[in-house]
Amino acid sequence: MDAVRLILTSSRALASSVGGRRTLAEVWQAQALAQAIGSRLAVSGPPELRGEALGLTELAGRGCGVLDTPDLDPGDLLAARLTKLDDAREALLRLADLLGEVGIALVGVASSAADERTYWQCMEAIDAADESRDRVLEMLRKLAAREGALREG
Repeated sequence: MDAVRLILTSSRALASSVGGRRTLAEVWQAQALAQAIGSRLAVSGPPELRGEALGLTELAGRGCGVLDTPDLDPGDLLAARLTKLDDAREALLRLADLLGEVGIALVGVASSAADERTYWQCMEAIDAADESRDRVLEMLRKLAAREGALREG
């Protein structure tokens, strides 16, 4: 499935999640998807994005790692459904939005956390989502610079 469709699916699932546990599962899914997209771009994306894409892969992996892994059926793992990334710019724009939504959702879970462990998981995941989003925005800047150079050349 195309990256943009998966990102939109993840965004809808996150927006409709109710309860801290379900929200954290959707946050984990979004981070895993960001990791998969970063990996795809690092291997087959535009050369100028590959370093940032590797960084995204690592940061999103950290975002998954600080959260408890949700109990998902293999068919429910969005990142495993990624088969193509046709439009890197559109995918990155949507991914930046999704990672912003992840941060907002995590603030909500952290503010209502019943235990300290969940609170600190959320804080770490917020940092990872924010840093991941920064990488995505940097990739978008590099794509814009590339497109500008191509128009001038």
